[in-house]
Amino acid sequence: MGTLHDPTSQSFAAASVLPQGSARRPGDVVPGAPPSALPGKDVLSDVLRAIKLTGALFFWVDAHSPWSVEVPQAGSFVDFILPRAQHVISYHIIIQGSGWVSVGHSPPIEFSEGDILVIPHEDPYAMRSAPGLRSGLSEKDSLDFFRAMAAGQLPFVVTEGGDGPLLTRYVCGFLGCEARPFNPLLGALPPLMRIRRAAGTPIDLLDRLIELTLAEIPAQRPGAECIRLRLSELMFVEVLRRYLEMLPQEQTGWLAGLRDPAVGRAVALVHDDPARGWTIEELARETGVSRSVLAARFMRLVGCPPMQYLMRWRVQLAARLLTDGRAKVSVVGRDVGYKSEAAFSRSFKRVAGMSPAEWREGRRQ
Repeated sequence: MGTLHDPTSQSFAAASVLPQGSARRPGDVVPGAPPSALPGKDVLSDVLRAIKLTGALFFWVDAHSPWSVEVPQAGSFVDFILPRAQHVISYHIIIQGSGWVSVGHSPPIEFSEGDILVIPHEDPYAMRSAPGLRSGLSEKDSLDFFRAMAAGQLPFVVTEGGDGPLLTRYVCGFLGCEARPFNPLLGALPPLMRIRRAAGTPIDLLDRLIELTLAEIPAQRPGAECIRLRLSELMFVEVLRRYLEMLPQEQTGWLAGLRDPAVGRAVALVHDDPARGWTIEELARETGVSRSVLAARFMRLVGCPPMQYLMRWRVQLAARLLTDGRAKVSVVGRDVGYKSEAAFSRSFKRVAGMSPAEWREGRRQ
């Protein structure tokens, strides 16, 4: 079995811990801090691997005005589209036209051509050609649709709405992932992500991925569904990258923390060598700031202390090892950084709500 004891990388942060020209307060920067302009750790990819992002369902919608689509809470249809998934994320790429989207009981928000809409928390939502419209379909009708789509009983291109002249065309995707015991990405996302893409902009990576997906529709070649689902995962990752790039400077959360030189480096170090016996003092020294500054920044941006984040990430990695392998609990605990099985079991139960053995048994049923 593979081990998590890898050599420690240095950082992915910029060469200076504070922006150039920033005023430094006494005690903020540790004298003699090591340089940090070294090859980086791709923490986002690290998390995406750990949470097992998986394409579940992907199709195309042509909606003629007037139209309305109401989608129930994702937990009600996850068993149809991806039975072993803990969590479902839905997203929509608007190819043509416009409309309105509302999540839960929130007021509707207008969307237009080029926009990307992501509903990351399994909330019920609706997409309509105008606010207030209703499809007249029940939740059972919606569940029957997802059951039939997942079973391959419906065409890839779905037609909705009436016979009006306005057409809204969008790609609809559903992805499965693991939400437990610790998914820092989900906690950093709002109920609705709307990423604006102005029409007429130069062709980019997302456009190419969409083109590749659409090219699979008429071909009907063997393996087409598998290719579309993998492309759907790639499109979602590209959407996440754009969201990260668009975050305002005052934004908090795990993704925002990755942009902070000190916090981002601390997270990268933890991910690069989670089994190392990290202390807050050692992380502060490696990031080039004082212990108090690192703790305050980490808490403000990520929402928990650095050592608590380390514990949660170790438990997430352990959960993967327990699910995918046959190693003893004591070996798994040692691989993620615990010297004793008792200490590992206490941390695991604190984060996951059950013992490592109970977790492994539940995931194998």
